[in-house]
Amino acid sequence: MIGYVTLGTNDMEKAVEFYDQLFATIGAGRFIETEQFVAWATGKNSAGVSVTKPYDGKPATVGNGNMVAIMLDSTDKVDAFYKKALELGGSCEGEPGLRGEMAGFYAAYFRDLDGNKLNAFHMDMPE
Repeated sequence: MIGYVTLGTNDMEKAVEFYDQLFATIGAGRFIETEQFVAWATGKNSAGVSVTKPYDGKPATVGNGNMVAIMLDSTDKVDAFYKKALELGGSCEGEPGLRGEMAGFYAAYFRDLDGNKLNAFHMDMPE
């Protein structure tokens, strides 16, 4: 259902460098690129994540309660993705681990260089 989500940035060069390296860890690459907008996905028919400078020319701000969740196919990939985000200058919002009352929901939370909140997760729900 979702084609892509967009995160605002105030430093396009740094944001693109951050996401190029982060998304490379899960085999995602750029699929759309302009001066104002860059988007990454794992394939042409996969949902993507993009960064952009706001269209109105005003500074990008973080949405309170907004978060982008990246679904991965193993807990090891969640751990590696989270670790890479922190290595690249992201900040921790919740270390990798099983979450709450949802059996099999393994997630890690972090913020990118602009303060946008993301999560990497793996679902291993019992039958």
